[in-house]
Amino acid sequence: MDRLRAGVVGVGYMGEYHVGVYSQLLDVDLVGIADTNLPRAAEVAAKYGTKAYADYHDLLDRVDVVSVAVPTQHHYSVARTFLQHGVHVLVEKPITPRLEEARELYQLAAERGVVMHVGHVERFNGAVQELKKIVHEPLLIESRRLGPFVSRVQDDGVILDVMIHDLDIILQLVDAPLLSINAFGSSVFSSQLDIASAQLHFANGCVANVTASRATQNKIRTLAVTERDAYVFLNYTDQDITIHRQATSQHILTRQELTYRQESLIERVFVHKDNPLKLEIQYLLLAARNGGADAVSMEDDLASLEVALQVMEICKEQRIPASAR
Repeated sequence: MDRLRAGVVGVGYMGEYHVGVYSQLLDVDLVGIADTNLPRAAEVAAKYGTKAYADYHDLLDRVDVVSVAVPTQHHYSVARTFLQHGVHVLVEKPITPRLEEARELYQLAAERGVVMHVGHVERFNGAVQELKKIVHEPLLIESRRLGPFVSRVQDDGVILDVMIHDLDIILQLVDAPLLSINAFGSSVFSSQLDIASAQLHFANGCVANVTASRATQNKIRTLAVTERDAYVFLNYTDQDITIHRQATSQHILTRQELTYRQESLIERVFVHKDNPLKLEIQYLLLAARNGGADAVSMEDDLASLEVALQVMEICKEQRIPASAR
């Protein structure tokens, strides 16, 4: 299979990114896009030189691979239809809002011998790739993913929309079972959770503090890891990593004040920067060409979803009713 025929279902904000990437790849034919909003689909199709359809079923016999970027509640039905038809599928995260549906999609993909890939795009961030080589025994992980509210994303709360990225990465960094979760959340601009904070306790003693917000008027995407001899700081947006290694520290006491002085060795890690979504789609295409062999573990995807759903449930139990504020 030399050239692959690709399509995109759902061409909103994220879906158009997928269209743009497919249109740039030389070994792919972008044969069509589908959206229930046909004028929107026609607009995007004209921009990228492809065909527009109102019904995604019209793509079934035309594509070998498809990106599914529809609202989360439709992920299961759309992805299932393509998998049953023997099409390789990249579905945006979260795969589905229910764990049993996610398991069923993976089982179906295995039966049909096709790829079922979840769009955890941060896995393909160059800085995250390097981080996995650097971090070995994390003691403390602190993740912050904050930004302003965007009205187009209201169906999913901040946990499935935003926090799941960091939960996914943390679970890959910590080589130990998850023992317990504490979590709180609140609504600000929507009926869903817009702010959430979770603390994860692992069997090896590692603690992870994860904060996600879509009610913060500044975009912040960072992850910090404390190890016994290093402090590693990652900036997702800049795809940048710095490592602080303590050299000396001392207290200086004078008549006037007590001061603290620390000298550290700071290393800056070279990160190969590329478009993470392009790398993710290229990964999907490579897996499709290899006969459906996907190196990303189904267990990893299901574990990330399961923990995200647990955090959601705990937050709902702790949630303060709007009338009580």
